[in-house]
Amino acid sequence: MGKATGYLEYPRENPTKRPVEERIQHYKEFEVRLSSRRLKTQAARCMDCGVPFCNDACTVSNLIPEFNDYLYHGQWQAAYGTLQSTNNFPEFTGRVCPALCEVSCTAGLVGDAVSIKQIELAIIEKAFEEGWVKPNKRSDLTGVKIAVVGAGPAGLSAAHQLNLAGHDVTVFEKNEVVGGLLALGIPDFKLEKHIIQRRVNILKEEGIEFRLNADVGGNVPVQELKDNFDYICLTGGSEHPRDLPVPGRDLKGVEFAMDFLRQQNRRVGERDVKDEDILATDKHVVVIGGGDTGSDCVGTSIRQGAKSVTQIEIMPKPPMERTEDNPWPQWSNILRTSSSHEEGCVRDFNILTDAFEGSDGQLKKVKAVRVNWETPEDGGRPLLKKVAGSEFELKADLVLLAMGFIHPVHEGMLSDLGVEYDERGNVKSENHLTSVANVFTAGDMATGQSLVVRAINSGRDMAIAVDAAIKGYSHLS
Repeated sequence: MGKATGYLEYPRENPTKRPVEERIQHYKEFEVRLSSRRLKTQAARCMDCGVPFCNDACTVSNLIPEFNDYLYHGQWQAAYGTLQSTNNFPEFTGRVCPALCEVSCTAGLVGDAVSIKQIELAIIEKAFEEGWVKPNKRSDLTGVKIAVVGAGPAGLSAAHQLNLAGHDVTVFEKNEVVGGLLALGIPDFKLEKHIIQRRVNILKEEGIEFRLNADVGGNVPVQELKDNFDYICLTGGSEHPRDLPVPGRDLKGVEFAMDFLRQQNRRVGERDVKDEDILATDKHVVVIGGGDTGSDCVGTSIRQGAKSVTQIEIMPKPPMERTEDNPWPQWSNILRTSSSHEEGCVRDFNILTDAFEGSDGQLKKVKAVRVNWETPEDGGRPLLKKVAGSEFELKADLVLLAMGFIHPVHEGMLSDLGVEYDERGNVKSENHLTSVANVFTAGDMATGQSLVVRAINSGRDMAIAVDAAIKGYSHLS
């Protein structure tokens, strides 16, 4: 796989980024990919490790050593064939995946991991440039009609697979654009939207029908799907945001992060925002939540011209290196700095928000306190303790709540279908089959909020379950 001693001979190279002062002037992607020659050297670093932990860590089980070896030997088309055999949309994961594979790379034990993510992206972009990405031929048509509700990564991967199996697939999407979180949640500086449309065009050529502005349980009655389709697949995501019910929550200027990000994605796409503008321009912005959504809010606020951006997180600051109780090849719980953080942001940890304060209905400041997490003597779950005398205030004209999502929206489609929920409020299922006959579910709607790559894999798995329910077997993988 690659060159046996390559990881010893060649250093890891990361793609360069456009200067901060340049890239914050626009919403376009700003990473500069390596040349083919330099990518070959990076692929050479894939060692003959015997047990490819990267493959096990990858949620879609990408055949990483194999496509690295093909690229090292200049066999780009073979590398593409290997990559697309497990991953429907490597152009998405190659941009927004946190690279679980790299954290488990064996070369990382003695140095830097192989640059798997950028190799994956290079392969799929080369495939598009060379015209290798073409509509797939469908199997013999079955005449079975399947409705996929939700055009995010789980819905798209399920639709792709089920269409390949010969079924008639219609995707219902409540928004005006295909992609779900990819299209309206993730900023263009991480994933430009023409990349999504490029793939959607191929899916349409393959025979998949898309119905946009089609809110099932809203302007599209659930009964319509029951009457016209043999199977229903629910892939609507986890969209009920975690709120922060503290004094002052109703002040103008306290907003959910996803509402803020959706608006800006619509502006960049030259589409109507519809609701009252949420803008960071000339404001002191406080982002509450330390995850990827919070980071996206930071980058977007900076591009909108915020006066200052502060990101606070209730959890402790992660260590710079792995701790003894977090060994390789587990995901490393270390401090990560995103490109948005590099652009100008104050980050603070162990911060609890006590209240919002303002005047005339408008937010003016955040009242907060520092906390510690103490482990009980019995070794149970750590308990949050306020640090006496540590109260402080942050100037804030706009607060963005980026604390994740608790479960899918129950009102409308799910309540009309009568599906059961698990103890966390997600759609309950067994092998993707819900409590309602012929109704399946996948992605965040079934598992709770997670990664794009996990949603893609969940959609693929659901497609196998649905195909097997129809035929009694499935050749999908």
